[in-house]
Amino acid sequence: MGVEAAVAVPSSVLSDEVERGGKYLTFRLGAEEYGVEILKVREIIGLLAITAVPRTPDFVRGVVNLRGKIIPVLDLRMKFGMGQVDDTEFTCIVVVDAEVNGRAAHIGVIVDTVSEVVQIADAEIEETPYFGEALDTGFILGMAKHRSGVKILLNIEAVLAESGVVEVATMAAQELARVSESEEKEA
Repeated sequence: MGVEAAVAVPSSVLSDEVERGGKYLTFRLGAEEYGVEILKVREIIGLLAITAVPRTPDFVRGVVNLRGKIIPVLDLRMKFGMGQVDDTEFTCIVVVDAEVNGRAAHIGVIVDTVSEVVQIADAEIEETPYFGEALDTGFILGMAKHRSGVKILLNIEAVLAESGVVEVATMAAQELARVSESEEKEA
């Protein structure tokens, strides 16, 4: 048997970790602060009239007409099992660009209030704590120790991929567009 030569391999190749540092849009849901990569955020809009779509899960609030394009809107509180609260003057919709299962989509997520855009260094981000096999935390990029608090950094595409959210929301938007088109033809 021969002796294997030692080869220096960069730590980035050995690790499954990806660089998570960067700019994040932070927002609140209840008492907790969350963050989404700023490059995933298309825009932030005030609450618009939301058209409910029948036979969708409770976390799908409905759809909005945003400059002629039907955008599905999800209630992030309901998606996370936090319970529904009344909308306030600070409640808004964060429209995100997501690619889930090879499909590009613009999805609105309702948040209690938008805080700010912050630069978070990779060194400030820790792995998500392990809560056991029964709890899937794959939708969390990490926990940021920023300033004097902790921000939960979300992988928004993983949040939307869970339970077929993109498919459900896209089908709801298509159904509403079809119904609207039929009504226009009848009028």
